[in-house]
Amino acid sequence: MTTLAYAGLWIFVFSMPFESLVGVSGVAVIPRATGALALGLALLSVVISGRFRRWHAFHVIALLFWLWAALGLFFANRMERLPYKFWTYAQLLLVLWMIWELVPSKQRALGLLTAYVFGAYVAVFGTIIAYRKEAGLLRRFTAGGSDPNDLAMTLALALPMAWYLGITYRQPLLRWACRAYLPVGLVAIGLTGSRGGMLASMIGLLIVPLSMTTLSPGRLVTAVAMLGISGALAVAYIPDRIVERLATTGSEVEDFSFGGRFKLWVAGVEAFTQRPVIGYGTGGFKAAVTPKLGQMSQVAHNSYVSVLVEQGVVGFLLYAMMFVAVFLAALNLPPPDRRFALVLLATLAIAMLPLTWEDRKPVWFILAALLALSRAQVAGPGEALRQTPLRPLVSTARPMAAPGSPPRPASRSSAPPIRTPRRDA
Repeated sequence: MTTLAYAGLWIFVFSMPFESLVGVSGVAVIPRATGALALGLALLSVVISGRFRRWHAFHVIALLFWLWAALGLFFANRMERLPYKFWTYAQLLLVLWMIWELVPSKQRALGLLTAYVFGAYVAVFGTIIAYRKEAGLLRRFTAGGSDPNDLAMTLALALPMAWYLGITYRQPLLRWACRAYLPVGLVAIGLTGSRGGMLASMIGLLIVPLSMTTLSPGRLVTAVAMLGISGALAVAYIPDRIVERLATTGSEVEDFSFGGRFKLWVAGVEAFTQRPVIGYGTGGFKAAVTPKLGQMSQVAHNSYVSVLVEQGVVGFLLYAMMFVAVFLAALNLPPPDRRFALVLLATLAIAMLPLTWEDRKPVWFILAALLALSRAQVAGPGEALRQTPLRPLVSTARPMAAPGSPPRPASRSSAPPIRTPRRDA
């Protein structure tokens, strides 16, 4: 039953990168259906097995963060109608629990990373198809009309995963399927025209030079060739108008504009000083900056500022401690896996800078997957021994002979009898 529940979880992770492709009245249908299936199978698996896996400190911190979010809503007098974002946090806690319960081994952790990469393939091909159909009508291209910045960050997170899986798997088909994501993924990220996605991709691609010291000469040649192919495809297929947009990244940073986000961050920090401890409650950022920005108020477009304003300094520290817990756990990994985990964490940290992503599934999935990978490495064999039932001890003593029965002959392996010295008369 655990295998079936893991299959449901695999399908749920597979649907994350392209969750916005199919929707009804603006509601993403795919993640809801796959998430409900995975949760039902996970609960059934735990009920049948009758065992819970002991939580890590990361899970306790995540639960405390959610409880603090509920307390913040109470003090903000917003308990009458709980925001959708609050229920999203509750659902993400269930995602953390499912991954922890169903992924006790490195093989299963790698399987979930593979599911995310394969799901990113779907979004990549959808973006390329949109470019082929509407190249003369749109300036930026996405699969299913999703937000270009969100899609670019989602695809950028799959870059270090794909490279790591490509050097980890032993099966040639899986290795090349993961490696091939780099060129097509970079093309799709370029087609979105996202400057933040370009920066996140540059951080994610650091996994390539960092892993070259452990590669054989043949794989080293493959790595260089893959990077060359990726660059050639990006130059050939990304339109000039998008290249010009990406080239303005430096000026945006120098002018502290960041696409108009900087004024939102300043307004958010000023609002934080008014309520630094409790915050304005989950989903309250827009209302917090409205007195300063008026009709120009929006969501934070920065995950860290958003958490700071909505949850206060206590909630922000709890949220940051989740990342610290995963970071400390990743330090226990062997060098190749540790480099991958740290690069993926850095890519995630950059991806959350220009977006309000604190309640997005890819963020919480990556944290949970890296924690599962680190615990599988550290406690794998010992944990397997603890879960193995003890076998009954087999007695090696011989049964006693019945009264009056002839004595049993001594076995060949038995020690010779001790002879007493003979006394002289």
